Amino acid sequence: MVGPDLDAQVKARDLLRAIGRLEPRHQEILLAVDTPETLSAYAAQRGMSPFTAASHLRIARAMLALRIQRWRR
Repeated sequence: MVGPDLDAQVKARDLLRAIGRLEPRHQEILLAVDTPETLSAYAAQRGMSPFTAASHLRIARAMLALRIQRWRR
């Protein structure tokens, strides 16, 4: 049996570390989209419109990208 290659493991670890350094509100929405729940359901549970949730997700992804970019320098 062959597991994930070392490069994939390192990238996954780096990604989790970068997520861990974000604000909790950004962590929450990034991790929420990895569940079977839809973004609309996520928004409804929190009393926000799907458009607001999508905006929060966009911002969180941008913050994550920035964090990864800075970390790799």
